[in-house]
Amino acid sequence: MAGQFFGGARVKWPIRLRDKELLLRPLRYRDKKVWDSVRLINREWLAPWEATRPEIEANYPLPSYFEMVRAHSRDGKGLYSISLGIWILEDGSERLIGQITMGGIVFGAMRGAHIGYWLDQNYVNRGLTTRAVSLLTGFAFSELSLHRVEINLRPENVASKRVAEKCGYVFEGIRPNYLHIDGAWRDHVTYVKENPTIR
Repeated sequence: MAGQFFGGARVKWPIRLRDKELLLRPLRYRDKKVWDSVRLINREWLAPWEATRPEIEANYPLPSYFEMVRAHSRDGKGLYSISLGIWILEDGSERLIGQITMGGIVFGAMRGAHIGYWLDQNYVNRGLTTRAVSLLTGFAFSELSLHRVEINLRPENVASKRVAEKCGYVFEGIRPNYLHIDGAWRDHVTYVKENPTIR
């Protein structure tokens, strides 16, 4: 599609970012089988870090995979949120190993967003999450001209702290009861990276 223009940023959807064998691209309807498989294999591994719904939303059904993909496409085109699968290119094919989202994109006086992600446990400790975060942060700064990007994570998540620090994010503070994770409101620590080119 033609480039959309928002807040001084012109981008084309679907967004594809690549670093050697690492590819970030949107999920498609035909990716459902592999997405379901990766999520099932990693269910217990991801449970302590996964967003959950507070009681007030308990009676509302979760979106289906297809509804999720439609929402990601709509939000990506509008630059409200950019959600991309994390893929590894192996032997001429793409293998899904996770997902990364830059959400809460705001232009105007704030020009900010936040990044969240998950990774298949079989691919951790290879620097892949760090590379994915660096790719998306670079896109936020160079293509969207955002001023700041946050990563909010649970204090116990040592691996994610390392990712944030390796990507040049700096500890900013603590947010008590910030997000509903694994069935309860959980404290988070905030890491921030600012774009030195934005005045």
